[in-house]
Amino acid sequence: MSEPYITTAEGLEKLKNRLRAIRETDRPQNVRDIEEARAHGDLRENAEYHAAKERQGLLDAEMRILEDKIARSNVVDLTGLKGDKIVFGARVTLLNIETDEEVVYTITGEDEADAKNGFISYKAPIAKALLGKKLGDEIVVKAPGGDRSYEVTGVHYG
Repeated sequence: MSEPYITTAEGLEKLKNRLRAIRETDRPQNVRDIEEARAHGDLRENAEYHAAKERQGLLDAEMRILEDKIARSNVVDLTGLKGDKIVFGARVTLLNIETDEEVVYTITGEDEADAKNGFISYKAPIAKALLGKKLGDEIVVKAPGGDRSYEVTGVHYG
């Protein structure tokens, strides 16, 4: 059996919206593109036709992936979360022990991750190091440039 796809309600809604957009907009446009390219004649040397068919395959693959994720989704309700223990959905403030630089991350589902804006997947190395820790704990994260040590200085929910 496949592992559950852990996400928030917002993350699941984004997946459903993307699937709906493919079905209602992208796929119908792609069918029109294929029909238009076919009208241009010889398909063997028709770059527009081949590009449209390739796009069709990519859209079909994306639809299957989205359908699978939606079917396996396990939505985590973040409304009742509180305390100082770090779990999925926590917004965590970290202090880099070597540089005194502060960073803030929210632990999210895979498709919700956006590291530039402070959202990291629960599968990311730093999130794995954080899960289960508490306010005041120190963690060490193995990074490409070497190990980094952080102190948990804040845990927030909501």
